[in-house]
Amino acid sequence: MARNIEIKARLAGIPELLPKVAALATGGPEEIDQDDTFFRCAGGRLKLRTFADDRGELIFYRRADRRGPKESSYLIAPTAEPGALRELLAHSHGEAGRVVKHRTVYLVGRTRVHLDRVEGLGEFLELEVVLRDDEDAAAGIAEAHALMDGLGIRADQLVEGAYVDLLAARGGGEA
Repeated sequence: MARNIEIKARLAGIPELLPKVAALATGGPEEIDQDDTFFRCAGGRLKLRTFADDRGELIFYRRADRRGPKESSYLIAPTAEPGALRELLAHSHGEAGRVVKHRTVYLVGRTRVHLDRVEGLGEFLELEVVLRDDEDAAAGIAEAHALMDGLGIRADQLVEGAYVDLLAARGGGEA
């Protein structure tokens, strides 16, 4: 499975962080609307990410639910029929929640920087440091910490869990 090191941080507002991200960026921005439906899954998380009626991705991942940089292992399968796949998975696994967001993506070297506006939650930063197959997680963790420092992200801004968990805690869906 592919791996990365991830962090999620709550933001007071994207406009304050945007100039810092843009100054460091080696790629982007790319604007993406995402509608994620999560399904019950005992061995990790399973979500269907829909971009359009004819384009989506089924994503399975495992990641610790803790604050700060953490390793995530994932598999992604594209689909041209996200609606039919959502129905199939809802019947076979049961829906566990839904997250709708607008994501602005930049690249800083090998790190994907996501500036997310999440319906019902607010604005967030996600970092995903993509690891090589043979690479130790410690290198990615160090890179995530360096980028957090460069962007002025404080430890008290870090978020535990996934957006779907935060929505469920607010009464906005299951988890």
